[in-house]
Amino acid sequence: MVDVIVSGVAARLTDLIAKQIRNSVNLVKGVESDIQNLSGELKRLGNTLDDAERREFKDKSVKDWLRKLEDASYEMDDVLDEWNISIVKLQQKKVGSFIPFPNLVVNNFAIRYDIALKIKEVKKRLDLIFVERDRFDFVASYPIHASREPRLSQTTSLIDLAKVCGRESENENLVDKLMSVGGSRDELDVCVLSIVGPGGIGKTTLAKLAYNDSRVKNCFQLRIWICVSRSFDEVGIVNEIIFRVGGSKPNTNQLDMLLRCLKELISGKKFLLVLDDVWIEDNTKWEPLKNSLKQRDGVGSKILVTTRNQSVAVMIGSVKNEIHHLGSLSDDECWLLLSRIAFSGKNEEECKRFHNMGNNIAKKCKGLPLAAKTLGSLLLSKNTLKEWENVMNSKIWELEKVEIDIFSHLLISYNELSPTLKRCFSYCAVFPKDTKIDVESVVTKWMAMGYLESRGSNGGDWKVRGRENFDKLAMLSLFQDFKSCGDRTESFKMHDILHDFALFLRKNGRVGAAGMKKTTCQACNILIVSQVQEYRSLFNYKELPNPHLCECLTRVRLLSLRKCGLRGIPKQIKKLIHLRWLNLGRNNFHDQDVKTVCKLYNLQFLWLDMCQLEKISSKIGNLVHLIHLDLSYNDPLKELPERLCNLCELETLNVEGCGNLSKLPQGIHRLVNLKHLYNSGTGSLLQYPQGLGQLTCLDTLSRVVFDELHWNELRLLKNLNRLSGCLELRTKFGNRLEDGDIKEEHLEAIREAELGKKKHIQELRIIFSGHVILIDALKPHPNLQILDLTLACEHRLPWWIASPINQLISITLSECTHLSSLSHLGQLPLLENFEIKFESPFGSPFESRLEFVGREILGTTTTTTTTTTTTTTTTTTEPAARRDHISEASSSSSTVGRKNTNTIGFPKLKKLQFTNFSKWKTWEDITAEEEDSTAITLMPCLTELIIRNCWELTDLPLRLLRKASSLESLHIYGSTQLERLYAYKKGQHWTPISISHPNPHLVLKHF
Repeated sequence: MVDVIVSGVAARLTDLIAKQIRNSVNLVKGVESDIQNLSGELKRLGNTLDDAERREFKDKSVKDWLRKLEDASYEMDDVLDEWNISIVKLQQKKVGSFIPFPNLVVNNFAIRYDIALKIKEVKKRLDLIFVERDRFDFVASYPIHASREPRLSQTTSLIDLAKVCGRESENENLVDKLMSVGGSRDELDVCVLSIVGPGGIGKTTLAKLAYNDSRVKNCFQLRIWICVSRSFDEVGIVNEIIFRVGGSKPNTNQLDMLLRCLKELISGKKFLLVLDDVWIEDNTKWEPLKNSLKQRDGVGSKILVTTRNQSVAVMIGSVKNEIHHLGSLSDDECWLLLSRIAFSGKNEEECKRFHNMGNNIAKKCKGLPLAAKTLGSLLLSKNTLKEWENVMNSKIWELEKVEIDIFSHLLISYNELSPTLKRCFSYCAVFPKDTKIDVESVVTKWMAMGYLESRGSNGGDWKVRGRENFDKLAMLSLFQDFKSCGDRTESFKMHDILHDFALFLRKNGRVGAAGMKKTTCQACNILIVSQVQEYRSLFNYKELPNPHLCECLTRVRLLSLRKCGLRGIPKQIKKLIHLRWLNLGRNNFHDQDVKTVCKLYNLQFLWLDMCQLEKISSKIGNLVHLIHLDLSYNDPLKELPERLCNLCELETLNVEGCGNLSKLPQGIHRLVNLKHLYNSGTGSLLQYPQGLGQLTCLDTLSRVVFDELHWNELRLLKNLNRLSGCLELRTKFGNRLEDGDIKEEHLEAIREAELGKKKHIQELRIIFSGHVILIDALKPHPNLQILDLTLACEHRLPWWIASPINQLISITLSECTHLSSLSHLGQLPLLENFEIKFESPFGSPFESRLEFVGREILGTTTTTTTTTTTTTTTTTTEPAARRDHISEASSSSSTVGRKNTNTIGFPKLKKLQFTNFSKWKTWEDITAEEEDSTAITLMPCLTELIIRNCWELTDLPLRLLRKASSLESLHIYGSTQLERLYAYKKGQHWTPISISHPNPHLVLKHF
């Protein structure tokens, strides 16, 4: 882990010298050569640190040396912070300084002298560490060889059932999959099942249970167990398989000849091959073996793999339902397993005496079988309640047997990680156990700690790198309890044993007060000092622990005082010059300025959201390293200072919910790295600076508002083709525009937005009160997935909405007061959710006028069972693009009819909802001929239909609903007409008999 800090310091030394030269600032005259030599030495040292970190857990002297190196590197990094701050200050003084020249010279000299002394002092310490390094004979660029790695003993297929607890359901599930005939993607392929989980969770045990199950024994002619472990030796593995199936080992090490021999031996035989503890991710090593195992006459053969890494399971060919993520045991199962070992040789009276305490000890295992076995073995030799109590009260990583037996398993996975991943993983111990950790938040913390390379080092995005690091750690089963939104993981937790392991890694060599740097401060809480020293972070504290902030606390880099009830920004915060990450959100700074924060020149991340701020100091422009600035939900805030545009490294600016913010800085084009501008909920923001259109790196722009006086706002979108996520377009017209009000210049302004080129936008919200012709010009890219359309006073939908090339999966239509037709939506090939609603209160002058829903919504009108044509009614007033679209759809549909193939309306629709249509009377049904036709399929995936507060609807389209054979749930709310017609009551519930639906599982709900 030290490697990340050392390499970061070396890079900063080089960067700051370049910065001095670039800005003509001489701060450390006389030590430049020392710094350059030190940077080179640190880079050379980095080549040996991999070897050193592998040896530290066995050699205490190496461990102590690494701790000294880490401390000195952090100290140098802190000095470089001061250097950086001095450069920023001198640059500011150069621009319009009123300090008399002699005073400026004296101040500059004092600064140079002070920093030079600190650098020389730290360099002396590092020089001694470099000399001490030589006695360890570290190997540069240490290669990974399994023979030199700590490894576990070879596993076998033998199992002692008396030492297995739980796993009954998992075993049944696995045995069923092993015995199933299907499972492979083609007849030649071999089905590969995978068991994935962290070390010690019981993957090998579950594989043994299935392997030795009598049903499995009878199912396969050949069963082979191979322990692969770290090295994937293809020749050795094939030789071992040949030996296990009864063949004689060929007198060759040529892989091709061995594979041919193996193929011949297993030909025509149904086999089960277990590959235990697989690590290799190189498909080129795996593919030859897998190809040799394919055969036509061995249908049902299976390969079972156990691995800690989900990437391995994917690489070897396991699909999602063939990968089993093994979970934890229950506390009762852990106790049963622990007690069988701990009570071995003890009489019944002794077992009763230790029972309650042993039960509590078992809870420390948190479902990890290896922990239960290890603690059981430890307690086997403990014969007094006092000894058991010591074990119960100890932190698990302080128990020597746990370190040897459990952590040695985890160290094998840990040593496979890169230095960056090691740091990212161990840092997560900063969070209390069972904390739900937000992925995006922890990535910002990794960045602030320097664990992600700075921008430009590899041309990548730090957020992408951070997410990749998280994914890799998650794949290795080091995280769990994932919560996702769509395909994106939003939060996770750490297993308690893995948390203890991460804590062990951080505190290794620093346990207790003796391991911490001595401090003369009597006021500092030793636990707080420890957290600052280990993690450079302070979270979840209600206030700064000491108003005077002694040196042991000023080294903090990440600080959260969020929701602490602060009435002002603490003045002593200006002493925290090393801060990179500061969260002051959800405090009340109503009449406060943020000048104090503006002196923290190394800040990269700053949260001032929900603080009731009225203004932002122009000095915010001093924070030139700021990457992320959150000012959201400061309702009194009316404007942002122009100097904010000095923040050339800023990537995220969040002003969401700032309801009184009326303008953005005119110089916004200078924020050349800005990627995310969150501005939803800014109701007063009606004008946008023209420079916004120059921010071609922008990925996120939440909303754009325009009215009859500001059409050009839409032109700003023209070159913003990287926009992704959700975009809201809102009009602020006083009244609906009539045909004569629409001018060509208005249409041209909308067309210049070029929404059709914004292929990364996934969700589009259009809140419109102008004229549908204007929306026609807002045609989005076909990649759009979610459309939320609010159309007041419009008689039809935009022509592009029903295009069959659209990839829409969800459509919501709101406040459609004048809408009279929902034509052709059934043509959308991927639409899963369609909701049309009206939320204005009943009795208001804006009630919906929708009275009739016709069959045209299905996208087809069918006259025979073999010919389907699309409704193609057009008028001379429709756009040419719409006429082209309809012609295209008609041509396509006619082709379908001629080929006599099935026609599908709403092929993927799962949920359909109508809400608050008080005048809706008729839902047109399909004909009996269409219902009976096997060539017509309508809503085959529909599972849920909701009709809410549609008082006048007199009938349901029963034929259409019967055609929707997958319908599972029909909800009727506030519809007396339908209740009167269909209520076949059984108690208080409707029954499917009333609509004669073919699905016996259909549930009708009426409220």
